[in-house]
Amino acid sequence: MSHVSVRRIALSELTTLKVGGPAELWEVEDVEGLTEATQAAYRILGAGSNLLVADAGVPERVIRLGRAFNDIARMTGERELWLGAATPLPGLVRRAQRLGLSGLEGLLGVPAVLGGAVAMNAGTRFGEMSDTLQEVEVFVGGALERLPADALDLSYRHAQLPQGAVVVRARLRLTASDPSAVQARMDEVDAARKGQPKIKSAGCAFKNPPGDSAGRVIDAAGLKGLRVGDAMVALEHGNFIVNLGHASARDVCRLLVMIQERTPVPLALEWRRWGFDTGGA
Repeated sequence: MSHVSVRRIALSELTTLKVGGPAELWEVEDVEGLTEATQAAYRILGAGSNLLVADAGVPERVIRLGRAFNDIARMTGERELWLGAATPLPGLVRRAQRLGLSGLEGLLGVPAVLGGAVAMNAGTRFGEMSDTLQEVEVFVGGALERLPADALDLSYRHAQLPQGAVVVRARLRLTASDPSAVQARMDEVDAARKGQPKIKSAGCAFKNPPGDSAGRVIDAAGLKGLRVGDAMVALEHGNFIVNLGHASARDVCRLLVMIQERTPVPLALEWRRWGFDTGGA
């Protein structure tokens, strides 16, 4: 018997920006649960970062992998790791350091689970998932399938997964190292990212333009502190939009457009947007 729980929820409860309307949430704990959950139109939710959900919510089922897909507790010092897609990336980076495994330090501070990080080749200027990813196991067409990393066309914030595929597990290849050396590298990354805001946000809003930084472009345009309702361009970093308390998706969308209109360099959105193709806001 599959393990599935279904409930109606405001997606603002599950997104890091704390914005988003209602949806039917399906939390699954095994492949049989995925088989049941994917019998109707669906979307996959990871940690809820890099995501803007319309105030009207989404009509599709929202599927989230449960604790059975979180393998942090099973990690050992082995350099080849098969890990479940619900494994939180921040915890994974820290545990790898304690085990003397290097390769994930550049992902420090990325608020994602492993499956979502694979699906968009998440990363920072210090490193990304493609640096260590070897293979993924996906649920697609009612069955499990393994794909080598070089079949995913991995590039800047992009992975080409099969249509409708759900990342279930990923195989990473790390390098044995002294834990203190790994920690030193993490400290360097952390020091360089200190300027990021600490309040509610969805991560970097825009992709970096070629040879430049979206944060620098927005800052140079004098847009830090620009505000629509409770949505504001962070004072600490121009490429972050923060929710001061009660921002709506409509507020955030208006602010995104204002930024794009007022910067001299075209900025492409890095976030995913849910619910706007049906006229939601």
